[in-house]
Amino acid sequence: MLNYILNKIFYAVLTLFGVITVIFFLFNVLPDDPARMMLDQREDSEQLESIRKKYGFDKPLSTQYLYYLNDLSPISLHSKNEEDYTFLGKDKYSYAKLFSIENTSMVLKFPYLRVSFQKNGKKVSDVIFETLPNTIVLAVSAISLAIVLGIFFGILSAVYKDTFFDRFISVVSTLGMSIPSFFSAIIAAYIFGFVLNEYTGLNMTGSLYEVDDFGEGSFIQLKNLILPAFVLGIRPLAVIIQLMRNSLLEVMNQDYIRTAKAKGLSMVKIIQKHALKNAMNPVVTAISGWFASLLAGAVFVEYIFNWNGLGKEIVTALNMLDLPIIMGSVLIIAAMFIIINIFVDIIYGWLDPRIRVK
Repeated sequence: MLNYILNKIFYAVLTLFGVITVIFFLFNVLPDDPARMMLDQREDSEQLESIRKKYGFDKPLSTQYLYYLNDLSPISLHSKNEEDYTFLGKDKYSYAKLFSIENTSMVLKFPYLRVSFQKNGKKVSDVIFETLPNTIVLAVSAISLAIVLGIFFGILSAVYKDTFFDRFISVVSTLGMSIPSFFSAIIAAYIFGFVLNEYTGLNMTGSLYEVDDFGEGSFIQLKNLILPAFVLGIRPLAVIIQLMRNSLLEVMNQDYIRTAKAKGLSMVKIIQKHALKNAMNPVVTAISGWFASLLAGAVFVEYIFNWNGLGKEIVTALNMLDLPIIMGSVLIIAAMFIIINIFVDIIYGWLDPRIRVK
């Protein structure tokens, strides 16, 4: 089991390294000068030169790539020279010095995602960790809604196979899988947040935290979570319904289920005690994959509902050409994908030894 875990971690590190490499070169082949992006319309030749030198933009692309890897690595080499990009300034990040050789120090630190171009030098890590919790709350709410309703309607659809109810659920779930999230977000916001606002009490836009009327503090507004969580959960809900239905129908045709029926057990007990557990394997696989997807796929939903999450921050950064925030956000999302997949693989390997052998 230990070799299996180490093998998964090794390939995860390689995957993350590939993601870092793609992100860096993808965003550094742009024709625009990063220094000009930072200064916008306020630049002059001296300011541009100062910015390029401070952030290493005057170095060859290969050197900038090594700087980027050095920033992201938990164990890094840094200079004591104030004129060097890798200078250990206190305002850059917190670190623990391991040892020093002449003007170079090896330090232990958290990955440094650099600073925003447009937020007055604010650290990208601060921007991400201010918005990421809201995205996690939204994703957890959406997948929880999809799990509860998906399993419930999937079981009913399997029990009432080939009835009007089964066909209706199949049509609705197929429609749910087909409609893009941004389109369903617009429709839901208009119908429930505008047309039926008098009856639902829901707003077209809003975030988890809102400022009170006097501007003296913020408070949690849970009703703003309802529409974006529902919209974001539509597609995984549709998938879980179909998987639950088909898997349960397959299990119900097994010999041990026929034996349970012959013993006179009720349908409720057969499903609850024998069929449901064995039918959950593909559903669990879908849930784990969809949860990771929801963290990344909330971009348009958050922007439409004005939900202050990481997705909305990415769209804003794209409009403002704030490359460090875009790169840092994409990297964090990719890392979360990889971590979730590692945990799922480890759980499968623990439950089924055949997977470890393969």
